[in-house]
Amino acid sequence: MTARIGVTGATGRMGREVIAAATAREDCEVVFAVNRDPDGGTVDGVEIESAAEFDSLVADREPTAVIDFTGPESAVDYVEACVDADVAFVTGTTGFDDDQYEALEAASEDIAVLHAPNFARGVQALVNVVGEAVRNLQGYDVELVETHHNGKRDAPSGTANRLLEEIEANGDFGERTHGREGESPREEAEIGVHALRAGEITGEHEILLAGNHEEVRLTHRAEDRGVFAAGAVDAAVWIAGQKAGWYDFSDVISE
Repeated sequence: MTARIGVTGATGRMGREVIAAATAREDCEVVFAVNRDPDGGTVDGVEIESAAEFDSLVADREPTAVIDFTGPESAVDYVEACVDADVAFVTGTTGFDDDQYEALEAASEDIAVLHAPNFARGVQALVNVVGEAVRNLQGYDVELVETHHNGKRDAPSGTANRLLEEIEANGDFGERTHGREGESPREEAEIGVHALRAGEITGEHEILLAGNHEEVRLTHRAEDRGVFAAGAVDAAVWIAGQKAGWYDFSDVISE
């Protein structure tokens, strides 16, 4: 079956990559792509239409899934329209507040919703192994450093928060310390968190575990945004056959 995909934020950093990744595949068709301020142009041969028309497009073009990389407020609007049209929703948007995240979860009662802060297969592998590392190195100091381009809005990144959740679930930790300034000796069981923003860096995450006169560093570095787009398209193809529910990228790559 050919996946019929709708794309939001079509002229953004990730929107362009998603369109390129989808159009390069034989099992995908981009049936519409929208942007908040369309200029009448195209991306990889796909016409960019107005986001104001999203509700009618998602109903009329009959996509099997929508891929979203926009912002929290617009993502909630898009998923609610997908509920009305009974269309699966895949989003890599991060920075949701509690109410927005609850709205996303509520949509999963009616349609298949997949949210992932990162669609790189290597990041999923990192999530899988970091918990084991923490369990094996109880009492070691833990620091996390993440680096992204200078236009990224949320800090820490969604990927960093996902890694931190895994760290905290597998060890006995107290507070997260975001950066340090002045007299700030390390507190017992704290997790140091540091967000760097510079240039055009695609994404780097490093977890440092140190103690017992040794250190372990677990690092993932994305060299091109295409890796995230490819994963998001994999998710859109996979989710087309799923029933209503809440899904994670790990569900996709496990199959």
